[in-house]
Amino acid sequence: MGERIKVTDPEKLTLLFERFRDVCLVEKEVWKEIFMPREVTQGPVRTNVQDRYEVEINDPGIEEALDANIPFGSQALAAAIQEYRGNISFYRKT
Repeated sequence: MGERIKVTDPEKLTLLFERFRDVCLVEKEVWKEIFMPREVTQGPVRTNVQDRYEVEINDPGIEEALDANIPFGSQALAAAIQEYRGNISFYRKT
């Protein structure tokens, strides 16, 4: 299994939190893994290659709170994610 690297870049975290929200709304549950388009600094971009991120929520109560906000839609879930942002971590798998 590959090494995990914690994501700390504020811009990347913003994108990951948005992706996490979108995935939660589609799947109707809280996920442990999300995918984002691979960042390419040069050369051709393969759209079928994605980076894999593990989502870690450090408190089961927070996971339940996020799950409870899913039926209320995107804005409610985004507000809950913002409130518990400090308890949600993303790790890029290498």
